Amino acid sequence: MERLIPVTAQSDILPVYHKTPIEALLAYQNLNRPHGTHDKAELLIGMCMDNRKHLRIPENFAYIIRSGGGNLRYSEFKVSYAIAIGGISAVALLAHTNCGMVNLSSKREQFIAGLIDKAGWDPEWAEAHFMHFAPMFEIGNEVDFVLSEAKRLRLRYPKLLVAPLLYRVEDGQLYQLREGTL
Repeated sequence: MERLIPVTAQSDILPVYHKTPIEALLAYQNLNRPHGTHDKAELLIGMCMDNRKHLRIPENFAYIIRSGGGNLRYSEFKVSYAIAIGGISAVALLAHTNCGMVNLSSKREQFIAGLIDKAGWDPEWAEAHFMHFAPMFEIGNEVDFVLSEAKRLRLRYPKLLVAPLLYRVEDGQLYQLREGTL
């Protein structure tokens, strides 16, 4: 993955993130920076609801919105609240490897059967539910999605720093993403 930029030392953090909450997030997660004391949230983290991700961050450091694929399209009021009332200055968007929202359409039958068997749903309701919501939440490639979501949020909130990152489930590390043309 040529677009991944690992953070194994402080000097690996991209200059655009220096002296920002994104730098602190990368240092807490990847460099085991000792936890500082935070009186209020400094950033918003948008990440997937997947249970395999664990962030090493201190109390009061961040607002966190978890949704399928880390998709914040349907959480914009919460994003706006974190900015307007919470006073955050940055957003970290975390995609992750092996995301279940990638190629969601291939999970159609399993999803419908699961709602029927585990939730007691009527087969027609389960199918209609999947067909209505799957297109809203399916993402393509994790990296491409988080890059496009960062671009969308930058247009919506032009004064905020928006950082697209990738969480590798395999090693629990955050990776910066190379944006633009390769």
